[in-house]
Amino acid sequence: MVDTTGFRNAMALLGGAVSVITTDGAAGRFGFTASAVCSVTDQPPTLLVCMNRSSFANGHFKQNGVLSVNVLTAELKEISAVFANRELDSEQRFARASWSTLESGSPLLDDALVSFDCRIAQAHEVGSHTIFYCEVLGIVHGKNQEGLVYFNRAYHRLGDASRSAC
Repeated sequence: MVDTTGFRNAMALLGGAVSVITTDGAAGRFGFTASAVCSVTDQPPTLLVCMNRSSFANGHFKQNGVLSVNVLTAELKEISAVFANRELDSEQRFARASWSTLESGSPLLDDALVSFDCRIAQAHEVGSHTIFYCEVLGIVHGKNQEGLVYFNRAYHRLGDASRSAC
């Protein structure tokens, strides 16, 4: 069996886009920072989002049944820290940026690289986390093309996505 520290150290070497995951509805407006987001399938368009079960917002996401995945640009690095700060309440977090909504009613970050408006189709509990399977209802592309990834416990800026790759 692999120990927790060894697993975490290895996972730090698996880079991931930084996103702010948000929800709004009967249970209120909440959000958190995540790098555990990935595509599941394109038919129907579905994303996977992982959230710690001990998070104060976990039950609110489940009750609302909707969420948005807001992929951050390099310029929004500070928003990542804001939504990871446990000392700030939801109102303080959302006050730091400009938001809009689509079909689900979840907050979409106006300056995000891309935002996915989603309905939570299924949720599974695995160990310490809830895995949300999210059906994509809408997509909004931002103007900025420089992404933000988290790798080896640090933020890194990705160049303009419109440039050709090797």
